[in-house]
Amino acid sequence: MKKRHVQLKEGERAQLVALLGKGRLGVKVFKRATALLELDRGKTLSAVAQTLGVSYPTVLSWRDNYLQQGLQCLNDAPRSGRPRVFDGKQRAKITALDFSESPEGHAKWTLRLLAEKVVEAGYCEDISHTQIGNILKKTS
Repeated sequence: MKKRHVQLKEGERAQLVALLGKGRLGVKVFKRATALLELDRGKTLSAVAQTLGVSYPTVLSWRDNYLQQGLQCLNDAPRSGRPRVFDGKQRAKITALDFSESPEGHAKWTLRLLAEKVVEAGYCEDISHTQIGNILKKTS
């Protein structure tokens, strides 16, 4: 008898099959779910790795993550990093200000003028012209 690397519960197996049947699924989640089902069916780690086009250690880590976390292992853990300084409303206000009429004596808004006006209008306490440029670049 072959060694089963993963032994899914009946509910988990049904959940994975339903998830794969949706059709719209991210590649990472699709590969992880497929790997778990294949391991449950008795395939070897190397066979699953070859089928999915990933390395042996990757399948090994998916299996270990399943054994520790259950089906939570299908999704990535939250990434570390600096949180956004400006929320969506502030970004929208800055973008709207860019499309408004430029100040008197100027043909158009510059990034530095926008930064001054944003602070003056009270959208935030301080902001640099480069931050303004990054916000506008992502919205256009």
